[in-house]
Amino acid sequence: MKLYHDPISTSSRIVTFCLHDQDISFEDRQISIHAGEQFEPEFAALNPNSEVPVLVDGDFVLTQSGAILKYVAAKHGLDIYPAGLRQRARVDEDMSWFATNFHVFHCAMLSYTYIMPQLAGLDPAVLATVRAIGGQGSRKYLGVLNDHMLASTEFVRSDRITLADYVGAANVTLGDAAGIDFEEYPNVIRWLSTLRARKGWRPAFGTFEAMIAAKRPAPSQAA
Repeated sequence: MKLYHDPISTSSRIVTFCLHDQDISFEDRQISIHAGEQFEPEFAALNPNSEVPVLVDGDFVLTQSGAILKYVAAKHGLDIYPAGLRQRARVDEDMSWFATNFHVFHCAMLSYTYIMPQLAGLDPAVLATVRAIGGQGSRKYLGVLNDHMLASTEFVRSDRITLADYVGAANVTLGDAAGIDFEEYPNVIRWLSTLRARKGWRPAFGTFEAMIAAKRPAPSQAA
């Protein structure tokens, strides 16, 4: 089983966190988005969208992080994707929640504007407006996550880790790129602390966290 991914890609970290955390072996094929390797003919033949991640299992090719997670969980009989109808539907609901409105505001309209040159280079007035709208939505959905989805459980609406946590972790921590202060969301902080202690975190998030740390100004510059 091969996984084509980029460690700085949010959707890639969703998958690599799960695979490392669940001890699922895979052939690591890294694709550098910054270098434009996703547009190389060999990779584009696997995914015409020229996007990561891509899972290749024999002659079966699968794209989209959520679909890859579900496939891997089903193939290996992992309880991170429950078998029960309602329990599975709840995980599907939470995965969709992170991937839709939460991602649009917290990630696309806010956090990515600090990472992606094509967004960071927008007209200053437009950029400020986009970030303001993104920030408003980010605060709304982080509040829902903190006050409802993590209020009484260790993981996202569950007492054990599920696919929703892997999706959520990569999306929420993208806020580090925007310098989001999570202090007003204590349940989110506690949840992230739990996830960071898991064995899959470092191999999946190490490169991304190093990139974010490198972008932060030195203490003398920030003063």
